[in-house]
Amino acid sequence: MADALTRRRFLLRATALGCSAAASPLMTPMTFAQAPGENRLVVIILRGAMDGLDAVRPIGDPLLRQYRPGLGMSLESAATELDGFFALHPALAELMPLWKQGDLAVAHAVSTPYRDKRSHFDGQDLLEAGTGADVDGAQARDGWLNRMLQVLPGAGSETAFAIGRSEMKLMSGRAPVSSWSPDGRLDMSPQARLLLEEIYHDDPLFHDTSMDALAIAESLGLASDDSFGMSSRDMRAAVKAANAAGDASVLASFAARRLNEEARIAAFSLGGWDTHRAQTRGITRALGNLKDAILTLQSELGPRWEKTAVVAVTEFGRTARENGTRGTDHGTGGAMILGGGAIRGGRVYGDWPGLEEAALYARRDLMPTSDVRSYIAWLMHGLYGLDKTTLGTVVFPGLHLADDPGLLA
Repeated sequence: MADALTRRRFLLRATALGCSAAASPLMTPMTFAQAPGENRLVVIILRGAMDGLDAVRPIGDPLLRQYRPGLGMSLESAATELDGFFALHPALAELMPLWKQGDLAVAHAVSTPYRDKRSHFDGQDLLEAGTGADVDGAQARDGWLNRMLQVLPGAGSETAFAIGRSEMKLMSGRAPVSSWSPDGRLDMSPQARLLLEEIYHDDPLFHDTSMDALAIAESLGLASDDSFGMSSRDMRAAVKAANAAGDASVLASFAARRLNEEARIAAFSLGGWDTHRAQTRGITRALGNLKDAILTLQSELGPRWEKTAVVAVTEFGRTARENGTRGTDHGTGGAMILGGGAIRGGRVYGDWPGLEEAALYARRDLMPTSDVRSYIAWLMHGLYGLDKTTLGTVVFPGLHLADDPGLLA
């Protein structure tokens, strides 16, 4: 990619991004990290508490439809049935080929150690910190992906950076991570831009930052060589057209570009999962975004998809019963989505607790039977060779590592 990059193009695209920051899909935090080997890990944080009972429906349990008469819990098409008991939400139907070829799996009835308070902010903090609620503050401030980088032999910092207005806690910590935000305006004339590039011609920091920023611009479709003379109006129109492709697709496409180069670990987040009202509409849109992200990764990673594991996790699940506004409220147990050629797919992992009222957590939520951290730790063990002691004491402090579920193909 380097031979196609110029500082002139960086400055132009940076200007276009700055002029349209409010509309940019890249306001979502995204992080990358370099690691040894060819295996790749993509973590997608689903912010807002995805309803696992809707995303991956236990249609074999008659209580599901009893609890949720207004949410369309009947199986609409046999095409989304997974194993006779579970079925994908119709918005995920396009992922069924991945399920059939063994590149898609689900872990159900999972959660972090977070319980009872049901705050999005606290739940997301604990998810990204990867700790238990009883861990001291110093450990809780670090993110588990950052702690993994700290102990991973041969991990580098060249491609570790964050994109977005706010820090993604998942990657915060002592391992160096750079950041870039499209939030600032760069309203400069062409002459000023040329002067700036001459001034910083031999500045390695500027050069490295420009490469990252240009990669972002290219992911938005603003990389044509003849666009140096574009007007601000044309730039905004180009960004608007890129936005129409969908935030999730743009983010995943940019992630794939980096993973096709030096990056081995990527993380970004998708919002829209807080479905207190009109859940059918809201979750359909959010699941469509997740589906787009996964399919974009598969398409653009090409042969590297075979050595990739994708993990989509959320801060907590939602109530078993629908509420009075055809939505669901904050709950406990939920589901995580696993994808990639490295995943042993075509199966639902975990122990299903049932939906009987006595089996529900606090008689209202799906009872968690597995810790999301345990699944992620076993992925790290298989992908990067980290030993179980390090995983349970450093990367995920206080984690009791369950038996290996055999997630990797």
